[in-house]
Order: sequence, then structure tokens, then C-alpha cells
Amino acid sequence: MSYERIALGVVQIDTLLGDWERVTAGFLIEGPDPVLVETGSQTSVPAVQAALAELGVGPDDLAGLAVTHIHLDHAGGVGDLARAFPRATVYVHEKGARHLNDPTRLVDSAARVYGPLLDRLYGRLEPTEADRLKVLADGEQVAISPTRTLTAIDSPGHAKHHLGFHDSDSGILFVGDAVGVRLPDAGVLRPATPPPDFDLDQALDSLRKFAQLGPTEVALAHYGCVPDPTTILGEAEETLTRWYEVALAAWREGRDIAEAFEQTFSGSLAAVAPEHREKLETLNGVHSNAAGFRRYLGSAQRESES
Repeated sequence: MSYERIALGVVQIDTLLGDWERVTAGFLIEGPDPVLVETGSQTSVPAVQAALAELGVGPDDLAGLAVTHIHLDHAGGVGDLARAFPRATVYVHEKGARHLNDPTRLVDSAARVYGPLLDRLYGRLEPTEADRLKVLADGEQVAISPTRTLTAIDSPGHAKHHLGFHDSDSGILFVGDAVGVRLPDAGVLRPATPPPDFDLDQALDSLRKFAQLGPTEVALAHYGCVPDPTTILGEAEETLTRWYEVALAAWREGRDIAEAFEQTFSGSLAAVAPEHREKLETLNGVHSNAAGFRRYLGSAQRESES
């Protein structure tokens, strides 16, 4: 199985989205009441279950499933894993809980966006009973042991239903997509700005909020632990600001934002092998980011005109 211990009591699990390695990660926080942060997609469930079994986590052992947000590459496995681990409480942002209970709208929206790729790469999302869901507010804690907790960090911007999780023992901050995407085999940090929720100001505020926590490391869902949090959080802010500047210039000039992104940023991937570029473009393509910026800029314009 593809997993590694990244700190005392923290195991990083490769959830093998689409059988791709080092693209999506989940993180097991060990203790008397262990919690899995990020389930991965529905297609990842067999790999996650196998890893947990190898780590000695049986059906009655897992106490919690915590998702940073409800996008399918992070939470698509919740329904299946909740059934496989009947004691586990599912922790989620207030604005995402109803979609885990009734995922119809979420899955329908994803099907329109991804088409045939949805079932091949991500799968769907099975509903989770309402009494299994626990909404977490900013600063609320999940107990792993009498001395170890995960603290929820409300961190909108990428999505309005986004949480970070800060581990009290290791100091690691699990940031979902709020810091962006940096696949080890591509080596380039990109922002993640999809519609419909992307908000630049909130995203920047969340990055600064993370920095104020002083984490020892930052754990990206895409992909892995970064040991220099000050550098990665600073880089994320600079990168997001630069993408915004390019989007704004294209918007004002009536040019296509996706084309502007391609022209400006494609050179950073010139040395990346085609198979690794495909992973990044599928997971975090310029068209999705451009669509998020278009919606954000359009909303900002309407607000200024009202």
C-alpha cells in the first residue's frame, strides 16, 4: 500500500485518484479515537480501505472522517467509508453538510462539468445519514486522545465550505485546496480557483490566517507535506495574486482569461513530462481556474454597479 508516516501519529495515504500516484492524499491521525482527514474520491475507497487495514484500523476502530470541503476528490468517498466504518463521525463545514446528506445537486453539477470523466476518474457520492454528520465551526476541536486534538479552521476562498485542520501534537496544518495544488512530479504551485465559490479576498485572508497559526508543516491534499510553511504560504499568496493580475488584465481587455493563463504560465511546465502535466491539467486546469476568476470578476463588477 502507498502510505508513509510523516510525523508521530500522522500517516499520509495516497488515495490513488484514477490510479495516479501522488495526486490526492488523505491523512490518518492516530490515537485512541483516530480520524481520517480527507477520504479521497469514491474511486479511491478501495485503496483507502486497504491502507487503513494494513495500518490496523478495523471497521470499529475509526472514530472520525473529516473533510476539508465537499468537492468529490476530497469527499466523494464519505458515504462509502461511513458505511464501512459505522462508528465514525463525519466532520464537515456547516455549508457542506446538507450536500453530504443529499448529494443529488452536487453530483448533478459535477456530471455537467466532467461528463464521462466523472465516473471514470472520480465516481459519485453516496448519501450519509444526517445523524452521522457533525458540523464544525471555526476553532472547534475534535479529540483524538485526551491530549491530542484537531482544530477546525474556517478557510473560505477556494470554496465557501472549506475547513483547515490543525493537529495539536505534530503542529501540521491540513489545508485541503486553500493553499493550491503542487504535485511532486510537476513541482509547480498553482492556485485552485474553481467556480462557483472562488473569492479572492477570502482566499488571501485564509492564507494569512493559516500563517498566523504558525504551523510546523503544511499538508496539501494535492500533494503531500511541505516542511517550510512560511515559504509555501508566502508563495501561495504571491502566486494567487499574480494569477489574479493576469485574469484582471484579460477581463478588462475583453480577452479570454484561459488563453491569458496559457500564454503566461504554460512555460512553467515546459520541463514537466507529458504524463505528469496531464495529471495537473486534469486536476487543476487553466480552464477551471479561469471560470472561477470570470465568475468572481463578474460578481465584483455587478456589486460595484449596484
